[in-house]
Amino acid sequence: MGKEAILYEKLPDNKVRCTACARYCEMKEGQIGLCGIRGNKNGKLDLFVYGKVIAGHVDPIEKKPVTHFRPGSKVFSIATTGCNWLCKYCQNYDISQRRKIEGVDMTPEQVVETALNNKADGIAYTYNEPSIFIEFARDCGVLAHKKDLYNVFVSNGYDTPESVKMMGEFLDSITVDFKGNAEPSFTRKYIGVPDVKPVFDTLIEIRDKTKIHVEITDLVVPEVGDSLEYAEKLCKFIYDEFGPEMPIHFLRFHPDYKMMEFESTPVKTLEKHYEIAKKVGLKYAYIGNVAGHPLEHTYCSECNNIAIKRFGFDIEEYNLDEDNKCKSCGNQIPIIGKLSKNYKRNRFHYAS
Repeated sequence: MGKEAILYEKLPDNKVRCTACARYCEMKEGQIGLCGIRGNKNGKLDLFVYGKVIAGHVDPIEKKPVTHFRPGSKVFSIATTGCNWLCKYCQNYDISQRRKIEGVDMTPEQVVETALNNKADGIAYTYNEPSIFIEFARDCGVLAHKKDLYNVFVSNGYDTPESVKMMGEFLDSITVDFKGNAEPSFTRKYIGVPDVKPVFDTLIEIRDKTKIHVEITDLVVPEVGDSLEYAEKLCKFIYDEFGPEMPIHFLRFHPDYKMMEFESTPVKTLEKHYEIAKKVGLKYAYIGNVAGHPLEHTYCSECNNIAIKRFGFDIEEYNLDEDNKCKSCGNQIPIIGKLSKNYKRNRFHYAS
């Protein structure tokens, strides 16, 4: 379908400058940005994948992972082709690294209708970096709100003040995924991004300029992206800028794409990251992609009883009252929204 983008600037000599992500690609007529889906067409920046959905699935929100926003709810997850990062380990590389304009034609109205038909509670923009197709996501998200659906981004956070401002028009929640503890050498070698600072800047921008619920994830890659020193730096940044109640998820890497020679992250390595987060003062740290591990539960920060018991993406126990206070001690757990009825109708079990 395609459509003229909004987030760009016109430059002399028919050039354009994209402002959707921190690469700020400048393109002559006929050129395409690194993401592969935004390009200069007749002196205007086109979003070539507007209305082109390459993947669509119904997921539990816990899969994103988001655990402190609308627990137990379902999302209709969509993606386009393309990405502004070049992750060598990407499990969605057939989508994100595909430099082709492909997908099923869907208008924003059809996206929302599909979410409703599947009894979803919201729409997730995920699998590739959603900020590169943010104009399409925004149009879907505005319509979604009119139908009482929420919107969530699963993002690398490599954004701009312009894209954050647009997020504020429709987005309810975002999970920002640091990779390899945000160690600069890892970011340059395995992601193709020279500087991770824009991700930190994006988080501050979201905090200061929007009301979007934020959660942090960190993909811990063995040998090359598991520095405990940088894990501590990341946790201290989160604590200092967002306080002790910001959720952080340490995710287990598994071999994929161009990193098949690596092993999965040892569980002990993830546990060390968890210990660092708790030592820094973060109250809600999690281990992800290790179904059945006790550190995927939410624990009350006061009495340490299990507030929400999980197995993978499935909620097995919800030991909170109607106000999300711990039933054991009355402590307020920082969770937005009540437990969705969807968690009873759909049991999401995944083997470890």
